[in-house]
Amino acid sequence: MNAVAQAERLVLLGDTVELRHGALREALGVAEPVLREIGEALGPDGEVVIVPGNHDHRLLRACLERRAAASADGSLGLDGPVDWRDGEPLATVAQWLRPARVSARYPGVWLRDDVYAIHGHYGDRHNTVPIMERVGAALMSRVVNEPEGGPHRAEDYEATLAPMYAWADTVAENGGVRGRGGGGLQVRAWRALAQPGARTLRSAGLGAAFAGVVAMLNRAGFGPLGSDITGPGLRRGGLRGFEEVLNRLGVHAAWAIFGHTHRAGPLPEDDPSEWRTAGGISMLNTGSWVHDPGWVGDGPSGPYRPGFCAIVDGDEVPALVNLLDS
Repeated sequence: MNAVAQAERLVLLGDTVELRHGALREALGVAEPVLREIGEALGPDGEVVIVPGNHDHRLLRACLERRAAASADGSLGLDGPVDWRDGEPLATVAQWLRPARVSARYPGVWLRDDVYAIHGHYGDRHNTVPIMERVGAALMSRVVNEPEGGPHRAEDYEATLAPMYAWADTVAENGGVRGRGGGGLQVRAWRALAQPGARTLRSAGLGAAFAGVVAMLNRAGFGPLGSDITGPGLRRGGLRGFEEVLNRLGVHAAWAIFGHTHRAGPLPEDDPSEWRTAGGISMLNTGSWVHDPGWVGDGPSGPYRPGFCAIVDGDEVPALVNLLDS
């Protein structure tokens, strides 16, 4: 907690509480000691900004409902305040983070005039990799009254994605889905499809079947989707999806910080051009704080290892560091 204690402001950039793997009460019980330690480390002079993501979207549901009831459009903009009432999950999280000053923003927060931070789950609407939420979002866009040409405001993305999140929260509250161990069916399938070296007949057959499914989804108008689920393919798909979100929301910044995809970057071995939008925004991903041996591997390094964060210090260029390396 030494690095946390040195910060003037700590931004928890989405998925602070894992609400997809069990009941709310259980998830809060796991999070409580960590949140209390963060609050104590920052102290009364420190500040915490909570920016909900897709896995803790439930934290802001009550606020979004109040906004919708009080306003004709419930407009959030790029950096809308999120309030809470006693007894709501977000109120509990905020209480545990004290004595630090606590606020919440959504869908993102301006850290400086030239630095914007957002969890990044809106990118699932445009990701070129057929992850489950990408396919689900394409299907939901046909159910809801999505604007012609696709989403261009936070409210447009919420109309498409929030029903999926509410469904996932309900499933988690009632025991979760089968086979979620080891990263779930989707992650296990990716590992099988992307394994290096010679493929067995089984994995080759699985790859051909997967490519056929992707082609079918594209013909059905769910695309554009690709069948490259290698590490580089996953990285590029997430980056292009996030770039599309920045364009559609009209984010004008020098840097855009996000998470969600669990792939930290840019790292020294990455191609810098991949991490820069056509409009000149430099993208920076804070990676994952979940240790998954299936992605991290046995070594101490790698883009999916936990511990990354972005440091925004004064007028300096935002820096990606791994706190576990120090």
